[in-house]
Amino acid sequence: MLVIYSTTWCGYCHRLKSQLARDGIEFEAVDIELDEQAAAFVEGVNGGNQTVPTVRFPDGSTLTNPSIIDVKERLTALMGCDQR
Repeated sequence: MLVIYSTTWCGYCHRLKSQLARDGIEFEAVDIELDEQAAAFVEGVNGGNQTVPTVRFPDGSTLTNPSIIDVKERLTALMGCDQR
């Protein structure tokens, strides 16, 4: 499942989550201010920074501050790999 690491005050996070919901893409939202392990994960994939939104895809890959188009393209690519 798609995981979005975010905070409650992040406008980019709110926008991405609402766009995903609008397009029927399921995701789990994790607030890095409430989950130390999630914050450490985000720091680990962002050079020590707590940059949100950070999106983790089912294959473990990540995108930082992606657009909805970026997310859809990655999901489509992953689905193509699963169908081979």
